[in-house]
Amino acid sequence: MAHAKTSYVCLPCRASYKQPHDSWRERFCPRCARPLFHAGSAFAAPRRRDTAAWRTLSVLLNAGIGFHKTCCGGPGWRPRTVREVRERLAYARATGEPADRVLTRPELP
Repeated sequence: MAHAKTSYVCLPCRASYKQPHDSWRERFCPRCARPLFHAGSAFAAPRRRDTAAWRTLSVLLNAGIGFHKTCCGGPGWRPRTVREVRERLAYARATGEPADRVLTRPELP
């Protein structure tokens, strides 16, 4: 039986690769040889020329937020625009709440 594939992302190259997941093995980009981020099996890559979407994705992946499936469906809500990311990070700085928790919240209080 083949292993399920999951997405790995290279932010500088704006590329996504589907590969079998091994938690012990580090993956490297075939273009630039930098380490790849494990994005998860529910990840859908934006178009390479969509710089705003890649900026948003870079904030999410650097904060440790992935796109992993849960038992009840997809990964949950994620910000899609740079504006949503800015609003949530400003809220996190003002309240002291962790950024990874604020970035996955659909509504701010």
